[in-house]
Amino acid sequence: MNLPDISRRRVLKSGAVALGSALAASAALPLHAQAVQPIRLALVESMSGPFANTGEAVFRNLLWAVERVNARGGIKLPGGARPLQLDRYDSKGQNEEALSALRAAMDDGARIVLQGNSSATAAALLDAIDKNNERDPSRRVIFLNYSAVDPVLTNERCSFWHFRFDAHADMRVTALMDVMKDDAALKRVYLIGQDYSFGQAVLRETKRQLVQLRPDVQVVGDELHPMGRVKDFSPYASKILASGAQAVVTGNWGNDLTLLVKAAREAGYQGKFYTFYGNALGAPAAIGEAGIGRVAAVADWLPNVQTPASEAFYQSFRARFPKPADDYVHMRMQLLVEALAQALERAASTDAVPVARALESADVTLAGQRGRMRAADHQFQQQLVVGVMDRQGAPGVKFDVEGSGYGFRVVKTIEAARAEMPTSCRMQRPG
Repeated sequence: MNLPDISRRRVLKSGAVALGSALAASAALPLHAQAVQPIRLALVESMSGPFANTGEAVFRNLLWAVERVNARGGIKLPGGARPLQLDRYDSKGQNEEALSALRAAMDDGARIVLQGNSSATAAALLDAIDKNNERDPSRRVIFLNYSAVDPVLTNERCSFWHFRFDAHADMRVTALMDVMKDDAALKRVYLIGQDYSFGQAVLRETKRQLVQLRPDVQVVGDELHPMGRVKDFSPYASKILASGAQAVVTGNWGNDLTLLVKAAREAGYQGKFYTFYGNALGAPAAIGEAGIGRVAAVADWLPNVQTPASEAFYQSFRARFPKPADDYVHMRMQLLVEALAQALERAASTDAVPVARALESADVTLAGQRGRMRAADHQFQQQLVVGVMDRQGAPGVKFDVEGSGYGFRVVKTIEAARAEMPTSCRMQRPG
């Protein structure tokens, strides 16, 4: 039986909103500042179900970023400084639950919503936010996206209210292809992904770029599977092995990636993996020794970026979250919160329209990594890196992942200007 809306909101509020997180996020402020009304940020993400580990990883990153802003006094506004408060709402990996969480967050007073783990959910939230903002200008919401990378979200489906802080799928594929195109021995690849908009986009763009850059490479497998519902990937691993593929290209994330690479290893697959997210959440440990020199991952940043500022940044995160299982830090999520803080102060307001206009020109730097928002489509522009898995202690691999003994050595850096791609967005802005 479905709960009435009011009961659903109470359940979401009491069960999914982490009051402790709000206290932690504002604890760094002086006591008198903690009494000031906070600026509420609503994280709508999977906190239960098969992708709960991805939601928890996001929460740690955003909480750390919020703590940093609050430690320096919060957001400086004309009426006085105000802290950021991060509340979490469990989407349970379902679009309808995410929409219910969005309504609960808005009822709780949040006007800034953050989500990213699933482009399908992002599209559903964006549609609801667009309709809400047109219908009810007094409750307009800004949507900050840190991981939903379906290219359509900043192309045909672009919105004034949506800002993406991750490189989209086509940009990430291009970075991977920058490494794949130089692999002269590569002649056969297997493409596999989750059967929804993002997974489809990865396979589509990979095929397009292979034709352009490596027409000699044969695609020997092209497969989509249900997202979050496959418990045993051994049949897929058997097909990969039987195909004779020398490399697998996948955008899989969360358990769908970990279980895939584990099954491939157990089947005896010795080829390479070109991934979007093979650098954490259990994947390196699942792959083990077989991944050395064979698993590549593309990211906006990796812990083994060899600069003093980068190293200090990573060590600071590990000091805050010392458990090996919590070792997954995203530079882009830190830049997202810094860009939001910058925009709020430049707008001198928390109202959605002036804050969104200020976000359009966001330009932030942290630990040597710079990112800027492109106003034309609200696609963040930053450098990308490709890393290859290696044993901790090997040259360029000072840090491992999640205590696995394996880390990722940076083999390619793609500067922001080269990672940038054109957009088909026709932005409609409020009058």
